[in-house]
Amino acid sequence: MPTLDPEELENSVRIKVGFDGNILVTNIKNDMRYREFCAEIRDICKFNDEQPFTVKWLDEEGDPCTISSQIELNEAIRLYEVNKDSELNIHVFPNVPARPGLPCAGEDRNMYRRGARRWRKLYKVNGHFYQAKRFSRKAACAFCSDRIWGLGRQGFKCINCRVTVHKRCHKLYKKLCGTIEEPSDQQPLAQNGEKGASGLSKTSSNGDSKNLRVQKTLPVEYGQEVVEDGDEEEEDHFHDAESNWSAKVEPSPGGSDSGQLTLDHFQLLRVIGRGSYAKVLQVEHKKTKRIYAMKVIKKELVNDDEDIDWVQTEKHVFEAATNYPFLVGLHSCFQTASRLFFVIEFVNGGDLMFHMQRQRRLPEEHARFYAAEICLALNFLHERGIVYRDLKLDNVLLDSEGHIKLTDYGMCKEGLKPGDTTGTFCGTPNYIAPEILRGEEYDFSVDWWALGVLMYEMLAGRSPFDAVGNADNPDQNTEDYLFQIILEKPIRIPRSLSVKAASLLKGFLNKAPAERLGCHPQTGFSDIQSHPFFRAIDWELLEQKQIIPPYKPHIKHERDLEHFDPAFTNEPVRLTPDDPRSISEIDQSEFDGFEYVNPLLMSMEDCV
Repeated sequence: MPTLDPEELENSVRIKVGFDGNILVTNIKNDMRYREFCAEIRDICKFNDEQPFTVKWLDEEGDPCTISSQIELNEAIRLYEVNKDSELNIHVFPNVPARPGLPCAGEDRNMYRRGARRWRKLYKVNGHFYQAKRFSRKAACAFCSDRIWGLGRQGFKCINCRVTVHKRCHKLYKKLCGTIEEPSDQQPLAQNGEKGASGLSKTSSNGDSKNLRVQKTLPVEYGQEVVEDGDEEEEDHFHDAESNWSAKVEPSPGGSDSGQLTLDHFQLLRVIGRGSYAKVLQVEHKKTKRIYAMKVIKKELVNDDEDIDWVQTEKHVFEAATNYPFLVGLHSCFQTASRLFFVIEFVNGGDLMFHMQRQRRLPEEHARFYAAEICLALNFLHERGIVYRDLKLDNVLLDSEGHIKLTDYGMCKEGLKPGDTTGTFCGTPNYIAPEILRGEEYDFSVDWWALGVLMYEMLAGRSPFDAVGNADNPDQNTEDYLFQIILEKPIRIPRSLSVKAASLLKGFLNKAPAERLGCHPQTGFSDIQSHPFFRAIDWELLEQKQIIPPYKPHIKHERDLEHFDPAFTNEPVRLTPDDPRSISEIDQSEFDGFEYVNPLLMSMEDCV
């Protein structure tokens, strides 16, 4: 596709093309011919000239419509302009249906909501396929040579030629993907004295440092340091000791030997949880005898770009949450060649799901206390530009005194400023807000909806959507039907609840985010605090943990696991042996800068 000038961009159509697990964003001319459009699709999807394919776009109702002629392409562009849509959503299938009107092979209604997983979003400009990235080490923009820095995913990186640019510069960078840049006599220096766009990368594009290929024309790459031409290749920092239990890593840059942590510093006690990506262990710090939880993640399971971003986001949110009373904080992070380790607070009172299964439903005083502390935790995150996006009973823990702590920050989105939105389809189905299901851009509003669902569960002893999954009709036990219920059915508030509780639930469970309690741009959180349901709460004392919780878990000692599922605690405590072949395929540079030690906690331990 030829490069569009700024004037042409104003009269272009922004399209989002979904294919093979990726979302690719680019622009086409609003008077594009159908033959040119097909050539652009072939280029985007890497099809050869003989490959049959089908293109479908989503109309305003979210229904797929085929584009197979100039007339249909013109109609899609016309409705895009009439409806003033932000982009034209397109899905491509590498086949054609057997008969007109039938679905393509691999076509599923779920894909039009982008599924429950995160699709990788790419931006195509001048042949580059840019992906939003977080740069944990020095990186410079190939266009302006300034350092790429900030919160969240600060810039773009081409997945093919690895060039890095600011988001603001990616449309201005005119070098085609794969073009060799001529080194200039004077290369500008980026901030802090680092190399600019001509900095050298010491690793190959696949991260294999053993087959060194110095690339003189690329900017500083994500997770890689600048080296001068002729520098000796460094020894691999990652190595396995004789046992998996004593694998070590080099200290992070700037760290002291006394602050270095490895698996040797901890005794592994019991398994207390497991997920699709991670295992959670109860561990003891050998020096201080303090008990922590340790989240262990296999690198080979998160070696996809999106998953690596998820791990980095979780680490950043853990750091931000540390030392806040209602959020699980971080003690330290370290890594081996095969695994990442988060050492976090051990919260031993069990989660709300565990207690709800025993009590069925909670008195309003109990639900009010827990909900108020959750409100403070969510507001703390929101003030720092973080959307939680995974509030549910399982992620609300009780500490030994009965106060709540939110945990699991894997679904968080960071870096949102007032007025900013995001659009990723993610979350736990029962708690997903209507605006996410409608495919709309959203902000912190989705957390207040999820709190409404969670409060309904605490007060009513069931989900507001509990009909799904219990019906005799199999068609009513599907995720599709659940989402239809969330979008269309009014929420029925149990008559047993007080007027104040019913009013609060209606406020949080308003399907229109602009009208939802807590979502006013200026007065959102104060609207929650002043609601009649919370009138008895002294918010300042609550945040200082000066209000006695309504229930204190019975805990015999700090290692007590009575409130954890025996299905986990009865598992053998061991890490599976490493596979050298799997380790050799991991790009270790993606995890540069992962090591972290909470200075406050470590100073306390030094005193011990």
